[in-house]
Amino acid sequence: MKELDINYVRSLFPAFSENELRGNAFFENAGGSYTSCFVIDRLTRFYKSRKVQPYGFYNASELGGAEMDEARNRLAELMNIDPSCLSFGPSTSQNTYVIAQAFSQFYQENDAIIVTDQDHEANSGVWRRLESFGFEIREWKLNPDTGLLDIENLEKILDSNVRLVSFPHCSNIIGSPNNAKEICKIIKEVGAFACVDGVSYAPHGLPNIKDIGADIYLFSSYKTYGPHLGIMYLSKEISDYLPNQGHYFNSGNPTLKFTPAGPDHAQIAAAAGMADYIDALYAHHYNEETEPSNRADLVHDLKRNYEKELLKPLLDFLSNRNDLRLLGPRDQNLKVPTIAVDVGGKARKYAKALGEEGIMVGAGDFYAVRTLKSLGVDPNNGVLRLSFVHYTNKEEVNKLLSSLENILGS
Repeated sequence: MKELDINYVRSLFPAFSENELRGNAFFENAGGSYTSCFVIDRLTRFYKSRKVQPYGFYNASELGGAEMDEARNRLAELMNIDPSCLSFGPSTSQNTYVIAQAFSQFYQENDAIIVTDQDHEANSGVWRRLESFGFEIREWKLNPDTGLLDIENLEKILDSNVRLVSFPHCSNIIGSPNNAKEICKIIKEVGAFACVDGVSYAPHGLPNIKDIGADIYLFSSYKTYGPHLGIMYLSKEISDYLPNQGHYFNSGNPTLKFTPAGPDHAQIAAAAGMADYIDALYAHHYNEETEPSNRADLVHDLKRNYEKELLKPLLDFLSNRNDLRLLGPRDQNLKVPTIAVDVGGKARKYAKALGEEGIMVGAGDFYAVRTLKSLGVDPNNGVLRLSFVHYTNKEEVNKLLSSLENILGS
C-alpha cells in the first residue's frame, strides 16, 4: 500500500511558508482549509490577464471561458459524473436554498421530506421550511448515545409518500461517515430523491458520485483546498424534474438553471487547481496511467489511510479522560479527523488558551445546533472542535497533544 509523502504534500501549500503562520498548527480545517498553490496561481493569473467577460470573441475572453470550462470538466471527471450535472454557486448554503425553493413548487398531497438531526443547518433548515408549503417533515433521529444515524430508523419512516431524503455524508460534529451508497439505494427503492451533504466528507477525498448514487450531492471548494465556492451535483433526472431558478432563457442549460446569480468567474476558473492538486498527488505517488475517477479514488485512499494513522493517538488521549466527553466513535477507522469534545462550557476558554500556544482550533455550535441538542449538549456552551486533514503532520498532532495536556491538566 502506498504511503502519503507528507513533505511533498506540504510543499504544495504556500501557507506553510508564511511567516505569520509559522509555528502555528492548524486544527480548524473543518471550517475551511488552506489553499493549494495550483488554485492560488490560477486565481492570480485570471485576475491579472483574464478578468474580462468570458466566452467572448477576443483572446482574453476566450481563455477565461476555456479555464472555467476546464474546471467543470476536470472536476466532473474526477467525481465520475457528466460535466453538465455540475453547478458552481457562491456557497453550499446558497445552493441548498435554491434547490429547496425549486422543490417547493412541486408539492402534491401527502408528500413528505425526511431530514436528520445530524446535519449542518444548511442541509436541514431549508427543507424543514417547506412544511409551510404543505410537505410533511419527518426527522431521522440520531442515536443520542453514539451520535450515529441507524439505517433501521430511516426504514421505519420511509414510505412511498416520501419525495426526498436529505442527510449528511459525514456530520461536522460526529465525524463518522454514513454509508451514503447504501442509504441512497434504500431511498431510491421507494422512488424518492437522495440529497447528500458532502461538505464534511469531501476534504478527506473527493466522492465518486456515480458510485454513491445520489441525486443531489453538495460540498464546498473552500474546504477542499480551493476557492470560496459551493459545488453541486444534480442528476439529470432531478434537474429535468425541478423548475428553472435562473434567467428564463437559461432554462435549457443545466449548469445555469440553478444559479440565479453566478459566482465569481475567477474562482470558477481557479477551481481547476483542485484537479491539478489531485493529479499532482497521483503523479507523485503512482507511475501508471489510469482514468480520472480512479486517480481520485486512489488519492482518496492515500489521504484517509494517512489521516487514520494520525487520528489514533488523539482519540486515545481524549478517550482516556474523565473530564470531557468525546462525541462520536472512538475508533479511527470509523471517523474522519473531525473531533468534537464537550468540555462542560469551557470550549471557548480552552480554544483561546490553545490559540495562545499556537494551536488554532474552533469552539461553538458550528451550525449544528440540532445535533448538539440531540446529544444533550447546550449549544450556547458549544463544543471544542479539533479538525485536521491530510496535510497535517505528526509534529503538529504531538504539539496539540502536549498543549491539551497542559491546559486540561493531568
